[in-house]
Amino acid sequence: MNVVRVEASRAYEVKIGRGLLETIGGEAAKITGGQALVVSDETVAPLYLAKAVGSLRQAGLTVSSVSVPAGEASKSPEYYVNLLNILAAKRLTRSDAVIALGGGVVGDLAGFAAATYLRGIPVIQIPTTLLAMVDSSVGGKTAIDLPAGKNLVGAFHQPSLVLCDPDVLTTLPEDVFRDGCAEVIKTAVLFDRDLFDHLRADGTDFDREEVISRCVAHKRDVVARDEFDTGERQLLNLGHTVGHAVEACSHFTVSHGKAVAIGTAIMARAFSADADEIVSVLRAFGLPTETEFTPDELANAALADKKRSGDTLALVVPERIGKPRIAKIPVGELPTVIKAGF
Repeated sequence: MNVVRVEASRAYEVKIGRGLLETIGGEAAKITGGQALVVSDETVAPLYLAKAVGSLRQAGLTVSSVSVPAGEASKSPEYYVNLLNILAAKRLTRSDAVIALGGGVVGDLAGFAAATYLRGIPVIQIPTTLLAMVDSSVGGKTAIDLPAGKNLVGAFHQPSLVLCDPDVLTTLPEDVFRDGCAEVIKTAVLFDRDLFDHLRADGTDFDREEVISRCVAHKRDVVARDEFDTGERQLLNLGHTVGHAVEACSHFTVSHGKAVAIGTAIMARAFSADADEIVSVLRAFGLPTETEFTPDELANAALADKKRSGDTLALVVPERIGKPRIAKIPVGELPTVIKAGF
């Protein structure tokens, strides 16, 4: 097992190792005073909810659970308010905890509910997808979507604990696993030439525990220096401005990981001296690098992006593998930038 300690407004550990799901009861008992609400989705719950609830109850906790439909549509005001009402009905207190058992949607929804119920109660993240393990479960970003765009309502709320069990990845559909690979590749492009070379050599047979730990450590370092996303942390948005636009234009029929892959490829072709290598690895992992939407369509969708500030937009430019920078560009130049990456 590897342990990555995150030093933020709340210090916590990210534990990465096989079999950790079975330890959730003992781990949660160190954090919560006696009650926990497990939030999952209708895909993950049949696989892992009973095991998690059983472990929690064996540790002496009072446990209830709720499952939401799988997919981005559950990150909505409706499901968020419903979750708050469940927390209130169960009378959870600030000494209790929400446990997010699922992928990024569950983590965001449950995390935002925990951030705002009683002005903040503990949340334990148990990510069940590769994408959530290496990205969304760490760093404290929580949010729901609005019709105008993704993640427009949210809060920074660091988890009290993150448990990443690579064993749960064995039940992931191959397509969903590859979505997570897009975030792994993104991390390597940003910070780690050695990791990039490892991915290029091993493909999807990479060492799960080691690669997850390495990605989490990189994110830990960035979050420690810029917890509230005012500077360096914006680097983690490589591919996301265009990626979120692809998601919006497709009405979320294109998954987040594939959209980020497309966005990363477009930014690489537009700016990077290592563009051919980056695009080649994305394709080797079975990820898309082009989109049917036009630069103007993508730019228009990006206008709702939360990274926009007035008439400028922060874009992450991967000049070389391991050497990114943040470029502030006028919103009006975005179609030209995207076109350059086509």
